[in-house]
Amino acid sequence: MSRSAFLSLLLLAASFQVPEAEDWPSYRGGPALQGVAPGSLAGDLELAWTFEAGGAITSSPVVAGGLVYFGSDDYHVYALDAATGEKRWSFATEDIIEAPPLVHEGAVYIGSSDYFFYALDAATGALRWKAETDDKILGSANWVRAAEGAGTWVVVGSYDTFLYCFEAKSGAKKWAYQTQNYVNGTPAIADGKIVFGGCDAALHVVSAATGEGAEPLELGSDCHVAGSVALAGGRAYFGHYGNAFVCVDLAEEKLVWAYESTNHAFFSSAAIGADRVVFGGRDKQVHCVERDTGEAIWIFRTGRKVDASPVIAGDKVVVGSGDGVLYVLALEDGAEVWKYEIGRSIFSSPAVVGGRIYVGANDSRLYCFGPRPAKDGEGGDG
Repeated sequence: MSRSAFLSLLLLAASFQVPEAEDWPSYRGGPALQGVAPGSLAGDLELAWTFEAGGAITSSPVVAGGLVYFGSDDYHVYALDAATGEKRWSFATEDIIEAPPLVHEGAVYIGSSDYFFYALDAATGALRWKAETDDKILGSANWVRAAEGAGTWVVVGSYDTFLYCFEAKSGAKKWAYQTQNYVNGTPAIADGKIVFGGCDAALHVVSAATGEGAEPLELGSDCHVAGSVALAGGRAYFGHYGNAFVCVDLAEEKLVWAYESTNHAFFSSAAIGADRVVFGGRDKQVHCVERDTGEAIWIFRTGRKVDASPVIAGDKVVVGSGDGVLYVLALEDGAEVWKYEIGRSIFSSPAVVGGRIYVGANDSRLYCFGPRPAKDGEGGDG
C-alpha cells in the first residue's frame, strides 16, 4: 500500500470525542488525546481535598470507577477515593513515575523510569504483569482493539526509541516499532492508526494491527516532539522544539498551518475544541488559535513556562503553570475566571470529571477542586 493510500484511511471516521461523564480514564481523556471534558465547570471553585505523596507529582491523574490514579517521584503508583482523597492502595516500582496511567477494563497500565511497563489490578493494585524495555517510560499508554477482533492491545513508547504493543491481559508483546530517538509522549489513536511525534524530529503513523509505519514525516532537524499529538478531523495538532505549534493534514501529508514563537518551544499538548485549539508554551503563555487557520484568538500570560496541557470543559479552560498557579480561563476570550495558588510548579495536566478538577504538583500533593456550594438565596454558577 502506498503511503498516501495508507494515510488516507486515517481518521476518516474519527469525530469529536469525549469520555463518559464520570470518567477520565486516560491521559487527555480519550484515545485521540483531544483534552476535552464532558459537561460544564463552575466558575467559583474550592479545595475539596489534598493527598500528600512522598515526592513530586508530574504524572497526570486519571479517574475511573470512582478512583483517581497517578504516579509520583516517590516511585509509587497511587489509587485514591475520588470523592474523599482516601488512599485505597499504592504500588512500588524501582524509580520515579512521571508517566500518566491508563485505566482500561479493570486494569491500570503505567510506565516507570525503572524501564518497566506495569499492568496492575485497578481495584487492588496487585501486579498482573510487567514488561521490561531498555530505558525509562515517560509517556502514557493508549489502547486499541486487537487486530484479531477479540481483546485489547496497549501501546506505549520508551526512551529506548521503540513504540511497544502488548496484549492487555497477558503482557505478550505483539510488535515493536523503532524510531531514531526517544519516544517521550503518549501515542494518539484513531481508526486503527497510531500517531505520535518523537525526539527524532519526525511524525510517525503506524498501523495498530501490524506495527508497520508509513515513511515518517520529517519536521526539521531542530523540531523534536516532546509532547503528545492530538487528533481531530484527519489532522494532527502538536508542538515541537523548533519554536512552533503546528497542524498537519495526515492524508495529504502536508503542513496546514504553523503558529510560531520567536524563541520558545512548545511542550504542552493541545485541547481541541469545535473551532479552536488551546495549548501552553514555554513563553509563559496559554495560547488559543483558530482550529482551521492557526490564527491567534487570545493569549493569557502566566508567571512561568506552561508545559502542562490544558483541558476544555464547556466554556472554560483549565491549565496549570510552572508559576505554581492553577488557572480557569474563559474559552471565549481567555479572561481569568478563577485561580488557586499552590506555590510549586504544576507540570501535571488536569483531569476534569463531574465538575471536579484533579491535578498534581511539585509540592508532592494531589489536589481536588469542586464547586463552591451556593449560599442561601444564591443561584448556582454553571
